[in-house]
Amino acid sequence: MDQKHLPIHIGFIMDGNRRWAKERGLTTPQGHKAGADNLERIVDECYRLGIKHITFYAFSTENWSRPAAEVSALMTLFSRYLDDLIRRRKTRENEIYHHTRIRFLGDMSQFDRSFLDRVEYIEHMSDTMDVRMTMNIALNYGGRADILQAVNRAIQEGVTQLTEQDIADRLYTAGQPDPDLIVRTGGEMRLSNFLLWQASYSEYYSDPCYWPDFDEARLHAALDAYEKRVRKFGGNQ
Repeated sequence: MDQKHLPIHIGFIMDGNRRWAKERGLTTPQGHKAGADNLERIVDECYRLGIKHITFYAFSTENWSRPAAEVSALMTLFSRYLDDLIRRRKTRENEIYHHTRIRFLGDMSQFDRSFLDRVEYIEHMSDTMDVRMTMNIALNYGGRADILQAVNRAIQEGVTQLTEQDIADRLYTAGQPDPDLIVRTGGEMRLSNFLLWQASYSEYYSDPCYWPDFDEARLHAALDAYEKRVRKFGGNQ
């Protein structure tokens, strides 16, 4: 793998947790827990490889329509994940999190005050470190909603003739490069409302395996495929 041709920013659509659990006779929450555990493996490998930005699609605006018990289990899982991030930072358990800026993308207004306090603490805490990688967690995120809130912000700020840059500067990912590569597990072939503006010219890679089984070797396969692509950005290169 040529380090010079690694993507700067990778977006991950972590699909297949429920199907993974069903095939093993496990519950849906157990599938989501396995997916959350696997996230750490991919974060570690991206950091080791020198990827500068990674974005994980953790919970979409549409996911609220799932069964109440599943949503509740996911909220509990997210809450524990926040606690784990804070603990790792305080105890120096994982050095990666001392060099990783963490950002949460999406409409945070749907979460309670305790949850928001921890989100804000984690973001502030990660601003004070020697940053080698930025990790985005997309929670209550939708690509259309992202664009809409950016346009509304511009209008509220008095911008009367919008440019593409005006919108880009107000997206949840403002200041970060657009993803070079979008990886989706579970074999599906759609973006599912993920980073719609930012992924305009991203390379897309679909892996048939479910997210809990997406390991370092499969990440490397995605990167190898990306390395072979010729990115034209609409031109004739």
